[in-house]
Amino acid sequence: MKSQCKVAVVQDSSIPFDAIATAKKTCKLAEEAALNGAELVVFPEAFLGTYPKGLNFDAPIGKRLPEGREDFMRYYDGAVDMDGEELRSIEECATQHNIFIVLGIIERGGSTLYCTVVFIDPKKGIVGKRRKLMPTGSERLIWGFGDGSTLDVVDSELGKIGAVICWENYMPALRSAMYAQHVEIYCTPTADDRDTWLSTIQHIAMEGRCYVLSACQYITRDEFSEDYRSVLPDNPDGVMMRGGSAIIGPLGEVIVGPVFNEKTIVYAELDRATLIKSKMDFDPVGHYSRPDVFSISVDKEAKEAVKY
Repeated sequence: MKSQCKVAVVQDSSIPFDAIATAKKTCKLAEEAALNGAELVVFPEAFLGTYPKGLNFDAPIGKRLPEGREDFMRYYDGAVDMDGEELRSIEECATQHNIFIVLGIIERGGSTLYCTVVFIDPKKGIVGKRRKLMPTGSERLIWGFGDGSTLDVVDSELGKIGAVICWENYMPALRSAMYAQHVEIYCTPTADDRDTWLSTIQHIAMEGRCYVLSACQYITRDEFSEDYRSVLPDNPDGVMMRGGSAIIGPLGEVIVGPVFNEKTIVYAELDRATLIKSKMDFDPVGHYSRPDVFSISVDKEAKEAVKY
């Protein structure tokens, strides 16, 4: 890791189902972070492509209704391709402002959608992506499953950067796969705005002896269209996600946040020496591990439905 670097976490909202407009907003927020001295900026889960909070896609057990298929069509149209113009514009923004961008997107992979995080290096463009391995609950209806081929931590001039999305962070083996790659800047784009999320990311920072950068949206009902069929309370001023973004140090200390109920960008200075010193008494994949007793196997092969 670079001896010191300034990082930013964005707590803001998508422009639902409008990927072009959200890409422009992403660039403005990244520019703001860069102008404030940040060298890396993290955005929330599904920021580019929309987190469809409150939609059920009319899919009761044993039945799918046509209205839900219309909702899915709208959602699919609002997602992005890895080689699409939205991400190209954000790559250009990263280069122009010399800032590394970690961005939650909804990725089109054929006719399946994936909840994905992309890593955008200011000098190299997109240098990696992480598809969510385990969508949570009803997310499994609308998102495909990632595989081990996207579990890599990304090397950068700032350090080793990884991303684990929302409730994937409750998967101990997945966390270990990150720690084993010596992740230094552990990003947790999320849609979890509950009070309990803070204890989760503090535990991860303490367990992994890494910095944790957690980004969640702040978005209200009136930012969605009037015909948005959320099953949640339909108060126009109602908060759909209240944020809770935070930055945690490698001994579990809260550096900044959690921040609720506002749109903001939070900042922190990261220090390599703090990382090294934190591992004096605990390294989960080093001197505090017991490989003679415990082992984890990670299959990093891409899984294709048909092989030729």
